[in-house]
Amino acid sequence: MAKKSILSYKELQGEINYLKEQFPKLSDDNLFVLWFLRAFITEDMELAAKSLCGNKSDKGIDAIFVDEKVKVVFVVQAKYRHSISDKTENRADVCDFAGISWKMAGTKDDFTTMTQSAAPEVRARLEEARSRIKKRDYGLQLYYVTLGKCSKDLEKEAINLVRKADCQARIEIFTGNRILLLLSDYLEGVAPPIPSVELEMESGSGVKVNGILQRYDSRTDIDSWVFSISGQSISDVFDKCGPRLFARNVRGFLGDTDINRGMEETIENEPEYFWYYNNGITVVCDAAEQRSSKGRDILYVENPQIINGQQTTRTLHRKIDRTSKASVIIRVIRVPRQAGQNHERFENLVSRIVSATNWQNAIRPSDLMSNDRRQIEIERCFRKLSYLYLRKRQSRSEAKSIAGANHFFTITKEELAQAVSACDLDPSIVRSGKETLFEEDYYKLVFPTADPNYYLNRYWVMKKVTNSAHGYPERAYAKWLVVHYLWSQIGKQLRSDSMSSAFQNDCKRGSELSAIIEQMADTCFRAALLFYRKRRGKGETATDVSTFFKRKRMHDDFNSFWKGSSNKYRRKFSRELVKYNKVFKSIL
Repeated sequence: MAKKSILSYKELQGEINYLKEQFPKLSDDNLFVLWFLRAFITEDMELAAKSLCGNKSDKGIDAIFVDEKVKVVFVVQAKYRHSISDKTENRADVCDFAGISWKMAGTKDDFTTMTQSAAPEVRARLEEARSRIKKRDYGLQLYYVTLGKCSKDLEKEAINLVRKADCQARIEIFTGNRILLLLSDYLEGVAPPIPSVELEMESGSGVKVNGILQRYDSRTDIDSWVFSISGQSISDVFDKCGPRLFARNVRGFLGDTDINRGMEETIENEPEYFWYYNNGITVVCDAAEQRSSKGRDILYVENPQIINGQQTTRTLHRKIDRTSKASVIIRVIRVPRQAGQNHERFENLVSRIVSATNWQNAIRPSDLMSNDRRQIEIERCFRKLSYLYLRKRQSRSEAKSIAGANHFFTITKEELAQAVSACDLDPSIVRSGKETLFEEDYYKLVFPTADPNYYLNRYWVMKKVTNSAHGYPERAYAKWLVVHYLWSQIGKQLRSDSMSSAFQNDCKRGSELSAIIEQMADTCFRAALLFYRKRRGKGETATDVSTFFKRKRMHDDFNSFWKGSSNKYRRKFSRELVKYNKVFKSIL
């Protein structure tokens, strides 16, 4: 796993600047609120933007978001400081914001006093929120979000003020260090988080259990709980949380695999034995508390993530009609973390747990890099250009259903790694296997930037070469050498964003320029196979084509051959290159 840098104000400012490209009219203060909404409350950026209040007469309210699904009104006030944890928040600001809770749920006069000087659009949103709270029993969640700091006594005072409200109301104060943790989760694709779930210990149906096993290690400050849970309960948790429950998992749902089919057969035919056959489920979380309610033993878990057992969870959910008779072991691990070095230890520990526990479906080097921040950056940049980037190993239909991106062009991280490696490194490295590209020696060379044009230009060259190789078995072995040479001839022209965009759009449409690239690839293949026949040797000592193109520095030998008199395809390629340049200029 690549080492992660400790986050600071600089990285947060980078995210604010990124949002500014999409919402240029918003101030940095409002962009910070928008980022918080996206990172902690909703995945929908459009809904988050519509929730902003951002007005001088907003009564200290920066956003109002109504979540109809969970029946909660979220109210946000934010302080966008220019450093982390330097300024201490003013008591009056925090307490005034906390007082919104009892005014929202209080008498009509209290509410009118609060809203009378508010901007009309803010007043309308507050009235709508009050209606939800008073008439439909919605909860009220206040978030005071600051890059500064807040004393524990002031935080307790704010909590006590909110308790006076005549509704289900809570307040949370996010200070600078907690914002950095949220930023880390956001950059790692674990945002917005799942606030909490209730995991009920299995009981009844002829099964006798003796409680939840809890283990606390004072040396590491790690708490663990192990117990048996019904398949129905796990299915219900997935119903509530959806795929976000697996954001820290290194893979997506793999679909119709032998192991998943085996689990389905067990659930169908002998569900009572599922507990014995299955490897179990592992959850990491920020906090957990054992509770008893109405005769049920429950583990209340905050910010849960299933890091092992996604296939089990999803299969149980698919067989919902049979899961009541199946059960499974679950292990919940609370790992302490805070901003800075401690959080890096948290990430490394989670990665090691993932590697150690996911043995039924083997973990690959590419899996371990799927949650790397660079991979998530690429995914976000690609999405802006209508590309669906599969950074996790999962079925394509699953990825599209999660992203809602059926109209997007789909690229896997393995394809991208092969394209970059073939263009920029020794082509023999690609021939050694795509998983090699995700190992420590090559990963940073293959993924040096988040710039989408860097990758997409190389990807489309690889794609056109692949098209030209189709139907010719020998060409498969020479493909990476041809990609390398063709990129050396046309890649240097793609110097600007506008050139890259024109090139990529033409390749995607498959128009005239695209056809010429495939012609050039065809000529390169003919030259490469002629090169092979000239250099393979004779008789019994002749080198097989599959072995020949695995040689290191082959591209240097090929360049020498290309310039020599034995290459009868050089002039043809030169004419095609001239034609390519002419057409390329015409589409700019």
